[in-house]
Amino acid sequence: MKNKLNNIFLLIFALIPTPFVIANNAMVIQTDFGLKDGAVSEMQGIAFTIDHNIKIYNLTHEIPTYNIWEASYRLYQAAPYWPKGTVFVSVVDPGVGTNRKSVVLLTKSGQYFVTPDNGTLTLVASSLGIDTVREIDETTNRRTGSEKSYTFHGRDVYAYTAAKLATEKITFEQVGKKLPQQVVKIAYQKPILVDGVLKGNIPVLDIQYGNLWSNIDNNLFKKLNPKLGETFCITIKDDDKVQYSGKAPYANTFGYVNKGEPLVYLNSLMNVSVALNMDSFSQKNQVFSGPKWNIEMKKCN
Repeated sequence: MKNKLNNIFLLIFALIPTPFVIANNAMVIQTDFGLKDGAVSEMQGIAFTIDHNIKIYNLTHEIPTYNIWEASYRLYQAAPYWPKGTVFVSVVDPGVGTNRKSVVLLTKSGQYFVTPDNGTLTLVASSLGIDTVREIDETTNRRTGSEKSYTFHGRDVYAYTAAKLATEKITFEQVGKKLPQQVVKIAYQKPILVDGVLKGNIPVLDIQYGNLWSNIDNNLFKKLNPKLGETFCITIKDDDKVQYSGKAPYANTFGYVNKGEPLVYLNSLMNVSVALNMDSFSQKNQVFSGPKWNIEMKKCN
């Protein structure tokens, strides 16, 4: 009898309207601020003043200062693993307070990116596609009382607008006027295969370990019909300057070569990468990453 009463109460409770449930999407923040001061906390605090139920997560706050390219890559790296409706805020903004546009990009994947339009959207625009771009109307989407603050749009404009969008206090249309279906893009080497030679960019390092991550994906790599254990000839350039030339076997993972030896492997994003087992390929060979760092690779004869 007791169990029957419990079941009845549960059924009644389930049928009662729940007006207190607030729909909101995740808000994911990245900056080049670091965590040494209160800047990130200020951004989070503004979001909580919009809605204390908001869900805030950090992508990273360790983007190298002013490095718009790396900000672009970290969004590209993380965004595919977040659901539709997620609102990303990216603040790497060396032009803060100038005439660069403040925008929200809606990608074809259904995610929002709130950021200065300074190149930060380069890779997500290409990989996820552009649905709509809107310019933030700062007359309505700006923290009250911040009109004379020109150096912290991350708090006063971007976090504020993102929080309102994530918690559905505003619609996407209320962000501001619709812009042409394009964003500012940073030029870089697209992955190609020419006469048996793979060419691509080194967009970023696996920073903790010094491995080189390329933008050459597994589908393109497979066109070389690679076999485990085969040796590849590798050339790495900083713009037009050759910084490294060498050879490495293709392996599944690091432990298949001796400590300190190089290898070619597929990283967690299924892109071609180069590493030293238990050492930093980047530091040992003084090769780094960015839009002008490129890699060429072919099977050795």
